[in-house]
Amino acid sequence: MEVWIGRQGERHGPYQEEQIKEWLRSGQLSREDLGWYDGLADWQPLSVLFPLEKPTPPPAPDMYAPPPPPQPSAGVAAFHYAGFWQRFGAWIIDIIVLMIPSMIAMYLLGGMEAYRHLMEQVQAGSDMAEAFRQYGEATESSQIASLGMTFVYYVLFEASKFQATPGKLALRLRVTDLNGQRISIGRAAARNVVRVLGLIFGLIPIICYLAIAWTQRKQGLHDLMASTLVLNGSAQEQPPQRPQRPQSGSDHGRFDA
Repeated sequence: MEVWIGRQGERHGPYQEEQIKEWLRSGQLSREDLGWYDGLADWQPLSVLFPLEKPTPPPAPDMYAPPPPPQPSAGVAAFHYAGFWQRFGAWIIDIIVLMIPSMIAMYLLGGMEAYRHLMEQVQAGSDMAEAFRQYGEATESSQIASLGMTFVYYVLFEASKFQATPGKLALRLRVTDLNGQRISIGRAAARNVVRVLGLIFGLIPIICYLAIAWTQRKQGLHDLMASTLVLNGSAQEQPPQRPQRPQSGSDHGRFDA
């Protein structure tokens, strides 16, 4: 059974029933949170839908037990960071997806005609430097359009509720801030300004991605500049985030699908 979660006027999910039960036992979901599944007439508190699932109480302290080992520092072992080859694979998928609108832009803005003209000059034995200069000038507008679409593609997808581009979604990855939370449009834009500069100067494989192989939290240059992480596990597999501050005046009595 798949269950939707309602919190602060937003709908999350759907999640598998066993996930909901596990999160209730661990305290990641509150029993006051609302739930709904197909066939249910209205949203109900999770305490009604899963009356037997309660937070597991901590064990009683043993005064003779040795002290617990020190916990790892925050941010070092708290997350499962995505590795270099996972992210490279996601990048390849995104490049393939972006080829479609890029080819359309190239066709509409005269790029195909410029390419045919270039081939004619090559076959006629014209000066190659001049031929490529003319080709670059003729395709400048389509290249700018392609660059703009790439920027918007990454920013909107990474700041969305999915926290990932189609390539990252395919490999079950997500982009977060340093606390594992969803990033804002502004942070996503800052992250991808570095990516765009890499595209312009041809440095993505050298700097932005290769840094993942040796940084502690597997961050590329764009991650370091924008204080972001790329983690394993899609956003849909995570429990809905609790708001840090209650919203005054919000309606907690009902969640409309």
